Amino acid sequence: MSTSVTPAKPPTGGSPRRSALDKVMNGIERAGNKLPHPVLLFLGLFLIIGTVSTVLAATGTTVTVPGEDKTLAVKGLFSGEGVRWLLENFIPNFTGFPSLGTVLLMMAAVGVAEKTGLLETAVRASIARAPKRLLPYLVAFVSCQAHLMSDVAILVIPPLAALAFKNAGRNPIAGLIGGFACVCAGYAAGFSIGALDALYTGITHQAAAVVPGGESAPTHILINYFFTAAASCLLALIGGFLIARVLEPRLPQPDPDADAESGAEAEEASEGPTAPPAVTVTVTARERTGLLRSGLAVLLYAAVVVTCWLLPGSPLRGEGGALVPSPVLNGIVPLLFVAFVLAGVVYGRTVGTLKRADDAPRMMAESITGMSGYIVLILVISQVIGVFDWSNVGTLLAVNGANLLESAGLTGFTGLVLFVLLVCVLNLFVTSGSALWSLVAPVFVPAFMLIGMEPAVTQAAFRIGDSATQMITPLNPYVFLMLTILRRYEPGAQLGTVLARLSVFVVPFLVAWLAVLGLFYGLGLPLGPGADIHR
Repeated sequence: MSTSVTPAKPPTGGSPRRSALDKVMNGIERAGNKLPHPVLLFLGLFLIIGTVSTVLAATGTTVTVPGEDKTLAVKGLFSGEGVRWLLENFIPNFTGFPSLGTVLLMMAAVGVAEKTGLLETAVRASIARAPKRLLPYLVAFVSCQAHLMSDVAILVIPPLAALAFKNAGRNPIAGLIGGFACVCAGYAAGFSIGALDALYTGITHQAAAVVPGGESAPTHILINYFFTAAASCLLALIGGFLIARVLEPRLPQPDPDADAESGAEAEEASEGPTAPPAVTVTVTARERTGLLRSGLAVLLYAAVVVTCWLLPGSPLRGEGGALVPSPVLNGIVPLLFVAFVLAGVVYGRTVGTLKRADDAPRMMAESITGMSGYIVLILVISQVIGVFDWSNVGTLLAVNGANLLESAGLTGFTGLVLFVLLVCVLNLFVTSGSALWSLVAPVFVPAFMLIGMEPAVTQAAFRIGDSATQMITPLNPYVFLMLTILRRYEPGAQLGTVLARLSVFVVPFLVAWLAVLGLFYGLGLPLGPGADIHR
């Protein structure tokens, strides 16, 4: 999950005694708070790589990629050649970074759908009339599909789930905690495609290029689509079961004087995320009409695109008339851009949230403005990965890492599991998904490629670790938002209360994720269109 906001300290009310869980988590928080801002972290990494490359170049270090006849010499950044390269490539490294344009384009499109109210209404409509017994499973399923809303999903879905549970005569605390857990665990899953997918695949593409010939490896935005779609279904079933059978029976009844409506009006912490406004579960007739019209518009648009794609001799087909790969997959981002904008405009015009012709461009601009921090981060990340590639330090690390995996006998699924566990631990301290993937991808993507695995499987494994422990780290600012909302129902709740209840989801979700990956790996199923596991 991508966020770099520093969490505010939780309120200090209640008992002064701290449980063992509180002490452990507070220790993690203190350690994590010592990490610098991601921009400073990557700036330091840039200097380290520059120094290491210069020393290795001075000692004549070389690397030979398995299967390649050519020996590559390590080149030093802090040399005449390195300075010239940096000056000539600093801007191309930044502007040519694959995920930059893709993420901004997707955020602009999703921004229209979000700011017109389409996404929130779709969530409310999906749980408004759910049967009492099926409500936990529906909340879990919707939560596991919500990453296209980005961090807005965390602000909207848990309070909505709490209200839905209360209206159905169930414990609203279960809806709040369960909704938050499923949004976090399913953040990297789902049938939908969002900015997160674009961000991951852009970094994956750059990391794969470290290996000679790696540029041709499948790294389009859908390389994990089959895997994430399948995982979201299993996560929803397990999440619903845990909410209904494990979490809810063990929860106290909420304070009878608590106002569930105000539960969504959590105050904004001094450095925390923006709290959601008051929400309701009901959907008006006009909103339902807007959903219907926008859905029909997208279905018609999709039918036209698919028909043009399937027509023999169509320019949307690939070389030799192939469906995969083809311009449709390579150009899926602009196609999705049109779909989101079309849906948002039709919905906004129907319900009245989009009244003037310039409203849609304004919404796009506002959404992109919110990505300023990401743009600054990419400015530094792009230089780090560029130096990794140019200096051949990344290739050296990848070859040595691959040799280490082979010598330890960790060349198959076991190696992927250990990588997942490593990411789970790192995710407790580096909660920004883009920052963490940028740290590990330049080493592990090429390393696994050199032992015969496509970049798609390394990215899929990272998704697991990135989502599994996100919900229980105190460095996630939304944990404190959930604590604030929870206190509306349970005034005596503490940080340990939230983390303890969320912890029941971690291991089952991690096992479920790994089971799906194991199934795809064992059967040799493609993780996405044209994205196999083995090279």
